[in-house]
Amino acid sequence: MKINFLGTGTSQGVPLIGCDCNVCKSIDAHDKRLRSSIFLQKDNFNLLIDPGPDFRQQMLRLGINHLETIFITHSHMDHIGGIDDIRSFNFIMKKAMDIYALKRDQDKIRQSHSYIFEKTPYPGIPQIEFHDINFNKITVGPFEVDNLRIWHHKMEIAGFRFNNFAYITDAKTIPQETLEKLKGVEYLVINALRKEPHISHLNLEEAFSYINIIKPKKTWLTHISHKMGLHKEISKELPENVFLAYDGLEIEV
Repeated sequence: MKINFLGTGTSQGVPLIGCDCNVCKSIDAHDKRLRSSIFLQKDNFNLLIDPGPDFRQQMLRLGINHLETIFITHSHMDHIGGIDDIRSFNFIMKKAMDIYALKRDQDKIRQSHSYIFEKTPYPGIPQIEFHDINFNKITVGPFEVDNLRIWHHKMEIAGFRFNNFAYITDAKTIPQETLEKLKGVEYLVINALRKEPHISHLNLEEAFSYINIIKPKKTWLTHISHKMGLHKEISKELPENVFLAYDGLEIEV
């Protein structure tokens, strides 16, 4: 399975308009983070998690010409803001896009993108086929997906495990039942917003706490704010099996 980090930042990410901090002024490409999204490929089947506002740019940069399905962690706009650009894949693949999301998030998308779901829709709008996430294990194409319950402050959201790889973003709390599901994961992606505490996201210390419980072979940190600091400097502070992810990073597991 090949994995590409399309984006590793946040809407509080890098660079911020008008921000004069060292990270936002950095010329290091590792410090230029689009909104968090990840792309998985197996047996020529392409799966994306979270079509955020940078979705079109991310797809063009990677040169993706087909996309079979999309999973959504939750319906905050930095994770669904690119849904309109799904229409390009509708045109190429001549079918509706299969989107897996919690029922609550499906309803939110029906509100935020109401024009897609009108009884007499305008020609050329995105075509979507929703599928429910019920925190069960499912099979999608060649992927066996275990849907994980995560808490984003008081909001229930979804994380995903694909065999020996797990992707968790926007977590503040991981319940015990989910930690049980994560046993044996060898490769983990988990959010770490910054060093200072945050009401709805893990900070660096809290991310380390969960890494120590899950005990993967390797971990990549994502959903990184500009307040975390420079990639080059923070990387020196991390344990040898923990890495700051960056846009364009590609791994194979």
